[in-house]
Amino acid sequence: MAADTLITIAHISDLHVGSQYFIPNLMSRTIQELNELKPDIVICTGDLTNEGFRQEYTTAQTFFTMLECSRRLFVPGNHDSRNVGYIHFEELFGQRDKIVTFDRILVVGADSSEPDLDNGRIGRERYGWLMEAFDDDKSFKILALHHHLLPVPGTGRERSMIYDAGDLLEVLIQCGVDLVLCGHKHVPYVWRLENLVVVNAGTASTLRLRGHTKPCYNIITIGVDGKVQIFRKYPFSSRELIAEFSNEERKYCKWERIEADSVTGGGLL
Repeated sequence: MAADTLITIAHISDLHVGSQYFIPNLMSRTIQELNELKPDIVICTGDLTNEGFRQEYTTAQTFFTMLECSRRLFVPGNHDSRNVGYIHFEELFGQRDKIVTFDRILVVGADSSEPDLDNGRIGRERYGWLMEAFDDDKSFKILALHHHLLPVPGTGRERSMIYDAGDLLEVLIQCGVDLVLCGHKHVPYVWRLENLVVVNAGTASTLRLRGHTKPCYNIITIGVDGKVQIFRKYPFSSRELIAEFSNEERKYCKWERIEADSVTGGGLL
């Protein structure tokens, strides 16, 4: 893709393959919609599996063999690191920390999981690596990780936000990071802190849902003029614009009303 065209990023999370709440039809539909969307990259922010078992990983891998987008970035979640599952993650989905660059985009994927713990951390020992990775003033900078950096409304008592969230947020703001993509709580939301926009994804393929939340994933578009739009997409149904901001002018708008721009029809399952 040329640098003067719109860039599209698909952000999915919390698939939980192997869970009793996992719905294969939702996963298949999500893959189909991504193939129709033809994004420039698909970013999955963890919890591909439910218990980190090998057979769950191989099932998840089978679904992703149907994904036509060749540029992908996966980071593990807390469920993926259960039962020494991070070994299978590395064998089937690659390094747990990674960097992907293309066109004018820089994506850093960081493993925030701890074996057999629901809590997450990045740790000061990796702050230097992050600062070096984000030492690029010409790119749109994205951090992808599993655990959320800010509390998410509608998720009950806060118990599993990143332990070192405060220090990490300071590092990211100092590095001029534009966007953070994360998951974990199964409730989609968007925060802005100074010039950093934090985007949580819901669960794309399970019925582990809080309140009236529906299965969904995110679509992010980045224009050559610095305009960024964030959409929430529901498998089998519409997508809505939930936030937009200008990377050049630093203007931000969080949409209060649903902007449904397309309805594909069909039911949830």
